[in-house]
Amino acid sequence: MVSPISLFAPAKLNLFLAITGRRKDGFHDLVSVVAKLDFGDTLHTEPADAFSLTCSDPAVPGDESNLVLKAARAFAVATQWEGGARFYLEKRIPMGAGLGGGSSDAVAALRALTSVSTRSLEPESLAQVAAQLGSDCPLFLPNGPVIMRGRGEQVEALPERAAGRLRGRRVIVFKPGFGISTPWAYARLAAGKPASYLLVAEAEARLAAWVADPEAPAEAILFNNMEPPAFAKFVALPVLLEQLRSEFGLAPRMSGSGSACFAFLDGQMAMAPVVEAIRAAWGVSAFVQEARLS
Repeated sequence: MVSPISLFAPAKLNLFLAITGRRKDGFHDLVSVVAKLDFGDTLHTEPADAFSLTCSDPAVPGDESNLVLKAARAFAVATQWEGGARFYLEKRIPMGAGLGGGSSDAVAALRALTSVSTRSLEPESLAQVAAQLGSDCPLFLPNGPVIMRGRGEQVEALPERAAGRLRGRRVIVFKPGFGISTPWAYARLAAGKPASYLLVAEAEARLAAWVADPEAPAEAILFNNMEPPAFAKFVALPVLLEQLRSEFGLAPRMSGSGSACFAFLDGQMAMAPVVEAIRAAWGVSAFVQEARLS
């Protein structure tokens, strides 16, 4: 008898996110440095006659629109497996945040079904299935920080000389009570001037220079050209980020398409005053979480 399995589904941060242009298929090309966190969801999976999903957060849909069930269906097709599974998702990553929660949960489902079904996919096939589910999904397959290219399906490990500067770094992640729709954010970016995009040559040059410089801190790679369209509409974001820069000397940025933001915390810097400032600006509904890059 196959035993139930519980898997951690980490959140992610886009430390460097350069959207370089729009593709003919409607997606966008990008160059991004992404690090996973030691904070995230937990997906519990056990064998069943059919696929089903329940969640600790009632706001999370448990129907076929959820990426966990989409992942399960895709796995069954790819492996020709006729079984089923019952999923229970302990949801901690907020939705509409740009933290990759849904994508991470989907990859956790693929991993869980490999154990529950005793079927397996070769790494290349697994990556293809993940890419079909969503642009962020493939980044959750390897361990450690990665570089994403294409629409997100091209993933490679960040060189160790740079990855070592990221692992274990302490961060504070915070999100207002509202989320930002990813399709809306990309549409607003595409509607801007051509200068809204960063040329791929410049993006690659910035990345290569940071990787090659052993003295360059993690803060030196921070960039996100999805911030301007988000900040133009949701002014609460840039107002607070500027406050955190001026009052605490932090270098806060938005992750992905938002609305979650983050900042590195040095050494033993007390988090309480920063949390107080965030809640004073965004209210008690604001999500705040300390974590470390993994």
